[in-house]
Amino acid sequence: MGCGKVSEGFRFPSDKTFIIAEIGINHNGSLDMAKQLIDVAAEAGCDAVKFQKRTPHMSLPPQLWNQERDTPWGVRMTYLEYRQKIELGPRDYQEIVRYCGEKGILFSASPWDLNAADTVFCLGAPFIKVASASVTNLPLLNRIAEMGRPVVMSTGMSSLQEVRQAVYALRCGNVPQIALLACTSTYPCKPEDLHLERIHTLKEEFPDFLIGYSGHEPGLWTTLCAVAMGAKLVERHITLDRTMKGSDHAASIEPKGLQMLVREIRNFEKARGSGEIGVRACEEKDIKRLRG
Repeated sequence: MGCGKVSEGFRFPSDKTFIIAEIGINHNGSLDMAKQLIDVAAEAGCDAVKFQKRTPHMSLPPQLWNQERDTPWGVRMTYLEYRQKIELGPRDYQEIVRYCGEKGILFSASPWDLNAADTVFCLGAPFIKVASASVTNLPLLNRIAEMGRPVVMSTGMSSLQEVRQAVYALRCGNVPQIALLACTSTYPCKPEDLHLERIHTLKEEFPDFLIGYSGHEPGLWTTLCAVAMGAKLVERHITLDRTMKGSDHAASIEPKGLQMLVREIRNFEKARGSGEIGVRACEEKDIKRLRG
């Protein structure tokens, strides 16, 4: 593979929470809407945006091709036709990468098939995302492992053994850094189904990896709890409007919510501070007044 070299050498930071705004397919097949969502993520202070990249006839099981479904455009069509219509094209993605550079935010995507993986690599994504649905797709994992880029992998719908097998496949390649995200693949997800303690389980099982959280729940507080529990990387779906028609809008955060989430994560990082017990500089002026 001879493309995508511009992003070689990327590593996730160790001094802050890495925040990914998951655009996914919430662009509804519109380049203009994709740019608006990039603007939302950049203005909120996110570190990266992430899309979903598919080659519809490769990633969609043939038995689903002709199943009819409702679509964001108000018409019914087959599942294959829907996937083809919502998929952004090569020129769209070239413009998206350019636009991300202009806005100072990183671009990435989760490929759902081998062709899509090659495309994401050649677009220069500094890291590759493995969706929960792809944890057991060993041919795809093997292809991604060859690319030499850091990998973020969600662990929804997966047993611990399946996660171990996926990690083994990635480690057999040339992956320089792996991040695993605790995740429940329900859209939207109820608080009782989040099981944030899995953050600790992943930390114990994979102590050398970055451990994070990918959420699909309404609200923000559970994501903040995940950061407080040690998540070093967080991912949340974003949308312009949660009432829009489409697969993931209802499980996404609107612009004001995203701004609040990023702000409070950064405030928590400041508040976490040091564990050292002692008099703080800000307390000195009150010692005499309060202690006499």
